Parts: sequence; structure tokens; C-alpha cells
Amino acid sequence: MAIRKIVIVGGGTAGWMSAAALVRLKSGTPIEIQLIESEQIGTVGVGEATIPPFVEFNQLLGIDEPTLLAAVQGTFKVGIQFENWGKIGDSYIHPFGNYGYQMGGIAFHQVWKKLRQEGDKRPIQAFNLETMAAYFGKFARTADYAREDLPPMNYAYHINATAYAGFLRADAEQRGVVRCEGKVTDVTLDPETGYVSTVTMDDGEVISGDLFIDCSGFRGLLIEQALKTGYEDWRNYLPCDRAVALPCLRDDGSPPPPFTKATAHRAGWQWQVPLQHRNGNGHVYCSEYMEDNEALDILVQNMAGKPQAEPNFLRFVTGRRKKFWNKNVVAIGLSAGFMEPLESTSIHLINTGINKLLAVLSLDGITPIQENSYNRLTGKEYARIRDFLILHYNATERDDSEFWNYCRTMEVPETLTEKIELFRANGQIFREEDELFTETSWAAVMLGQGIEMEGSSPIANALNSVELKPEIDGMEQSIRYLVQRLPGHGEFLSRYCPAATA
Repeated sequence: MAIRKIVIVGGGTAGWMSAAALVRLKSGTPIEIQLIESEQIGTVGVGEATIPPFVEFNQLLGIDEPTLLAAVQGTFKVGIQFENWGKIGDSYIHPFGNYGYQMGGIAFHQVWKKLRQEGDKRPIQAFNLETMAAYFGKFARTADYAREDLPPMNYAYHINATAYAGFLRADAEQRGVVRCEGKVTDVTLDPETGYVSTVTMDDGEVISGDLFIDCSGFRGLLIEQALKTGYEDWRNYLPCDRAVALPCLRDDGSPPPPFTKATAHRAGWQWQVPLQHRNGNGHVYCSEYMEDNEALDILVQNMAGKPQAEPNFLRFVTGRRKKFWNKNVVAIGLSAGFMEPLESTSIHLINTGINKLLAVLSLDGITPIQENSYNRLTGKEYARIRDFLILHYNATERDDSEFWNYCRTMEVPETLTEKIELFRANGQIFREEDELFTETSWAAVMLGQGIEMEGSSPIANALNSVELKPEIDGMEQSIRYLVQRLPGHGEFLSRYCPAATA
């Protein structure tokens, strides 16, 4: 059956990102795009930190960057600072750019290990532009200095997710998406195919469609409640199951830093996402080891200013649907699964879910090959991200609470064990297929949390140290030169994309 009408159930970030991307199909095919949402149903709205592929998503939509950032109180992000994860008092940055560059066909961190063994005292962070820019609160886009002898600046955004959904809504409606206000009260399945045929609204209106996008959040109105798809529970690996979110002002008037901050506490961790005129804050925790009131107290005591709203408590189960595409329903966003925002992957998974759908979609109809390919590729992506998040919890020396004792000693997937052991052996990191996180990402977290390269790469050992030194020195010097000349992050924002005061 040909697809002539796509119905998106749910708004928020997932719904309007889907609408803004799918409506581009209208220019080539006569197709209807309808989005159903209710003003009475709140969105989670705490995913305010993104990663670099999100920049590309907005570029593909043809959105002007400074216009977008001004509308969503946006700031730039060059990485994430992790505090108290390996041990209390530890701090490191997971940057978006690479450490140095490949030399002799191997990753720079393996060459750096050789230098350390030979007495070079420079930390690996000195060879990464994004880390050094973060430490000094500096930022500029690569296009602003555009020199071949200087490294590129890799970045993402901090955004107000609610404002972003509103921004995309205006764009999508202008391009032909029809929005319907109201709640879905009933879902009808075709008796022969089991496909969703219609949804019924609270005012009695019946809406039909050929393909349905489920953006209804944790409840999975179509993918779970109607189709009974099932859910893989990953709480044995990622035990946090609660969060409390609370925005605040920056009382000291300081400019926003160009990085997200993730600070580990007794039974979880706290995020700080700096927007232009406020911070987004939240505390992710495990209810088995911490009560809600204690979690809120810890959050309030560790914020940069006074709360601007009432606390928003959330409950979740880390994991994923057993199918992301089931019959004629594709789950995008929280309806597909949830992994806590430790590495800012929530919006990214919306992005890649949409990208995969557009890549395999044929408006001539739905085939098992499309459905199976989408589920296989998306499942692999979730598993790779899951392993990376588990690494943060498991690679710790903390023994100050039962929560950290559990995380430190829990069984982890064999895929993660293999990565850790290979890194210990000689620093090797294998990225599988189109895995999201880079060699530098894995190295940053493992080195930052105390996993050492116990052996060394024989290829690195074969490199000539005398010949290496001028090139290594040049790397560090070019980064130092650039960081000294970059504008402050706040100064750059005021020139490039100033937002109205909230």
C-alpha cells in the first residue's frame, strides 16, 4: 500500500524534528504530513545538550545558525567535563575533537604513550583544541579563523529544547505540516494486517494514516500500548531510574562556559547545561539508593544560582523497544527507548532515527526489508551507546556508597569488556561500523577514569622519537597559539547570536 499520509503522534522535540525533516518530502511527492499534540500533555523538555551531528541536522534543514541560536537561548559546546567519576576530586573533559592526529597509521594516544615512557610530561589534553578552549572559556568556529595550519573547532549546541520545538513547529507548519490539537483516546488496528489504521481524538475526530510516527514519549502510545512491541530493560547495566530537573540563573553573572558539566554524586550525577541567560540543571539518580527529597537537596545545593521553576521529577527505565519499527509504526525519541543524558545522546537518537527512516523509506509501501534493516541498524546504535555509558559507571575506584560499589563490580556486556581489555593491552580501540563515539571519545573516558594503557603499541615503538618531536611540538604550539587568540565564549555569543533576555 502506497504511503500518502504520514501521521506523527506527539509533539515536543521528537515530533517537530520528525515533522521538519519529513515535510521536505512534499516538494517531490504529493504527501500529507499531520502532527497530533496536546497542550495539556507536557513534554520532558530537559534534553538541552547536543553533540556535533545535531549541527549537521539543522544545516540539512536549511536553518540559519545564528537565527536558531538566538531563538533558543543557544550557546556552543565543545565537550563535556566530568567530575568525581573515577575518584572524588577527579576531573577530565571528553572533547568533540581528536587528540592530535594519526601518526604512522595509529591513533595519537598510542604515540603519546610512547612519549610518556620516554619522559615527556605533557598531558594528552594539551594536544586537543576543544579541551584547551574549554579550560580557558574560549570559542570560535573554524570558519572564523580558517587556516590550514590550525586545527578545526568541533562543536555542538546547548539549547532550550522547548523553544527549539517551537522554532521547528513554525518552520514545519509554514512548509505544509498540519497540526491537530488534542489527545488520542483510541487506536484502531486493521484486522487483517495488524497495522494502525486510525487514531481517534478526544473530540471524536478520526484520523487515518498510512505510516505513523510515535513520538508520544515514555508511554509509547502506538508502539507499545497498541502494538505490544515489548521492551528490553537495561537497568542492570544503567541502574539510575529517576531524575529531577530545575533551571536556575547564574547569580555571579559569569559568561556561559562552552561545555556541559556532569558531576557524580553519591547515587548518580548532576548535569549543568549553560544557556545564554540561565543554566539547565538536573540530578539523575537511582531510587534504590536515594530518596527524591535527598536528590533535590543535592541538586539545589550544587547549582550556580536560585531556582527559576518548580522541580520536575521524572521516572524512567533505561532500555529500548524490542522493535523500533513495528508494522506501520516507527518510534522516535523516548517512545523508542531511553538512555540517560550522560553523553547528550537523547536528541542525537531522535536525529539518527529520522535519518535512518528517510534513508530506507519508500513511499510505494512498507516492506519487511525496510523494517528489519531499520531495527537492526538502530539496535546496534543503541547497544554501542549503551556500552559507552556503562563505561562511565563501571570504570571507577569509588567505594564511598553502595551505589558505586554496585557499579564498580557489576557484570558488563562482553562487547565493553573487549574494548577495555584491548585498550589496556596496547591502547587499541576498534570502532565498529558507523559507531557514534570516536577513538578519542573512548580514550578520553578510559584515561580520565583511570584505565591505563599497560602495554604499548609495537607500531608506536617503531616510530623515530627524534623525528616525531618537532611534529608533536608543532601540534601543541598551534593549539596554544589559537587558544590565546580566540574570543571568550560569551563575547562570541554577544556578537554572533545574542538572545533576548528571558
